[in-house]
Amino acid sequence: MATIEQWWQGARPRTLPAAIAPVLVGSAAAAAEDGFVAGRALLALGVALALQVGVNYANDYSDGVRGTDATRVGPMRLVGSGAAAPGAVRSAALASFGLAGLLGLLLVALTGQWWLLAVGAVAVAAAWGYTGGASPYGYRGLGEVSVFVFFGLVATLGTTYVQLLAVTTASVLGAVAVGSLATAILVVNNLRDIPTDAASGKRTLAVRLGDRMTRRLFLLLLAVAYASAVGIAFDGYPRAMLSWLSLPWAVRAAQVVERGATGRALLGPLADTGRAELVLAVGLSVGLVVG
Repeated sequence: MATIEQWWQGARPRTLPAAIAPVLVGSAAAAAEDGFVAGRALLALGVALALQVGVNYANDYSDGVRGTDATRVGPMRLVGSGAAAPGAVRSAALASFGLAGLLGLLLVALTGQWWLLAVGAVAVAAAWGYTGGASPYGYRGLGEVSVFVFFGLVATLGTTYVQLLAVTTASVLGAVAVGSLATAILVVNNLRDIPTDAASGKRTLAVRLGDRMTRRLFLLLLAVAYASAVGIAFDGYPRAMLSWLSLPWAVRAAQVVERGATGRALLGPLADTGRAELVLAVGLSVGLVVG
């Protein structure tokens, strides 16, 4: 039976900034238009965190029962390591999705925008279908698209919308910025796992593109993120350039990736990209609020 510490590690806490960042930026974009609503922002944060934990447990379960986690480098795998029964991990994933659904239902009720229930349902289905089901799209090279859409566009713009009942140019550019870095996290993760994924038949985008092109994609995503921040500055929020305080972590990650690091040597860039996303989100948020 897994310990509490193992369950916590299985939830992959280092991925949680990817859920926090879009809510910060989306809320700041609403605040920039005098539309910030604290209760709705907190509910949006709860939904994002519950979905992130749910997708982490769901991936642990699905990859574990398929055997693709047997030799994986990286964080604790509950099923792959044998620390927890597959059914228990699946139940934890479903419980997390259920919590996200309840918080989302309350948020939708407060806004009166009932069509958002469909968006939530699609988000949960996408979270499960990444590695679950008969034909997981994460195994077909579509994981990065999903992360950009749901942990970038949907999470950021959805947070702005439930408070402001509108989206703005700044919120769109902010969504692209945080979505690009969230996607970059997955790219470097899948770059690290190319050998094991290829051997197990998991055709991620990194496996399909190959080592060299995956590294170039990582650098491109970093460039898009910081260019989007510049766009927000030109949109009337010059202090959004505070987001560039995150650049040292992004540059350090880029240097290691560019030098051809593999295996455990990519754990550093993985962590640095996560830190860059969170600091960028804080910088954008401050820039939007005081702009």
